[in-house]
Amino acid sequence: MRILICNDDGIEAPGLARLVNAARGLSDDVWVVAPDGKRTAAGSSLTIARPLTMRCVKPNWYSCSGTPADCVVSAMTWLFADEPKPDLVLSGVNDGRNVAEDIAYSGTLGIAREATFWGVPAIGFSRVKNPDFSDADDEWLGKLIALLWQSCADWTREGHWLSVNLPTTLPAEIRQPRIGRDKIGRKAETMESDGDRTVITVPRGRAHASEPGDENEAIDAGFVTINRLNWFGETRFDEQFLDGILG
Repeated sequence: MRILICNDDGIEAPGLARLVNAARGLSDDVWVVAPDGKRTAAGSSLTIARPLTMRCVKPNWYSCSGTPADCVVSAMTWLFADEPKPDLVLSGVNDGRNVAEDIAYSGTLGIAREATFWGVPAIGFSRVKNPDFSDADDEWLGKLIALLWQSCADWTREGHWLSVNLPTTLPAEIRQPRIGRDKIGRKAETMESDGDRTVITVPRGRAHASEPGDENEAIDAGFVTINRLNWFGETRFDEQFLDGILG
């Protein structure tokens, strides 16, 4: 079983190493392609018709100068060009939860989304800031990945992937919450202002808004959350609506 692991926090992120440790309980054919630096909120963006620098940092580990989704594309088109493609793509473990509108913004989930375009099952993992790590966490996570892989036929559909949020403490029970609303990037701070030129920054952080039954409530209550997502998200018009437009 070949596993590809990517992230958006960068090749040196602790969460990446933890996910690799967990995955090695399933297979010794584990590969890493990760950005050469932090790429928060990069979403599913790709680098097209511009150079990407790939660097082998140690056996089976490669850094990429591009976006998180570029890591998947570079693996599929270059690293595994003449090799078997991965059976499973894992993303994370992200430094911070991915909830609500993060489904669109998250580089962690952008990796999983890109993997589905290649027909590969994918799971994105995120964890709350400053968790209570224990030596058994990686083993527990590895068992969860193994169980999800064993049931892959039940959750894998074309264009679908899983988003898993881990709470402060593991092990924990699992819930399937509804997607809430907790948007990042709600304010700007002025750093410099000189005539027509203004430099602003959008700071990190979120409101941590929560409503009954959403992801934040479940995570804050100590549950692991799993949501099955898809990239197309189509909502079809009622035929009467179309008839009204076309007259």
